[in-house]
Amino acid sequence: MKIAILSISKKGKILSDELYYKLIKDPTIIKVKQFHKDVKNNILKSFYNYDAIIGIMASGILIRNITPLIKSKSKDPAVLCIDDNGKFVISLLSGHLGGANNLANKISNFINSTPVITTATDINNKLGIDVLSRDLYFKILNTENIVHINKAILNNKKLDFNINPNSKFNFLKDYIKNNTHEIHLSFKYSNSILKDHIKISYDNYDLYLKKQKLIVGIGCKKGKNKEEIKLAIIDALKKLNFNLDRVDKLASVEIKKQEKGILNLASELKLNIEFVSLDKLKLFKSPDITKSKFVKSKFGIDNVCESSALIAAGFNSKLIYKKTSYNGITIAIAISN
Repeated sequence: MKIAILSISKKGKILSDELYYKLIKDPTIIKVKQFHKDVKNNILKSFYNYDAIIGIMASGILIRNITPLIKSKSKDPAVLCIDDNGKFVISLLSGHLGGANNLANKISNFINSTPVITTATDINNKLGIDVLSRDLYFKILNTENIVHINKAILNNKKLDFNINPNSKFNFLKDYIKNNTHEIHLSFKYSNSILKDHIKISYDNYDLYLKKQKLIVGIGCKKGKNKEEIKLAIIDALKKLNFNLDRVDKLASVEIKKQEKGILNLASELKLNIEFVSLDKLKLFKSPDITKSKFVKSKFGIDNVCESSALIAAGFNSKLIYKKTSYNGITIAIAISN
């Protein structure tokens, strides 16, 4: 997630600084930028370029400035409002698909404040289908039917989750089993459903979800064994509330083609691994990657794990876990569009 923090007052700037230094330490937060004063222009700059906007100001100021920019729940960023004293963190826009509710809870823990969340499913302890899709990185293909499916959930109706019998969706079943929010469903199996799709049905409404590919990028010193790399990946996934079942592919640089630790792990997990060429990595540019002087001096590229993950995930992919070091191993995680 890329976050913009906007403040107006002196107290707001102090709180913005506090949040900034806490958020940048979180590996699931890819980028944080602060803006101070000039609210109108700074919201224009940030609204379409960041996944979340945190406005430390009166809610009226924030609402008036974002209103002309709002498009739809599938496109709008998460918007949060925090008062200057940091007493309340309000999830204002895109609570589910944009992740504002989750971010409000995270920030409230950081600054010891009260999260304010008003979405119907959350306050009634129900698992919204758009929350499920965001948490598990499924893309909703027909967002207009979200309201009908969530209404069924609120009314305790049972949904049919139609999946392919050969789909590897154990992570989905584990998520539902372990979630404290309520949802009533039954799994049905059909070969007519694509392996990476789910059709959720209620009454005459169908909602289609497509699993986004999750790619783990790996960089490592020579000689790192399978277990060391595996433990690093498990730790990274844990911070995203996933286990190894959610991984679709591994990725690294071509010079690691003979690295036994990576090869043995891919074999154990029964995952394909994409070794990206140095030429591709040299040409690849992204404002989100962490540049390494050491890697640049040794291989002529800016980064291994983040760039490899993004390239393997495909066009318009994005990082969801930035480069993190684990004793000679670096891990990054990207998700396909």
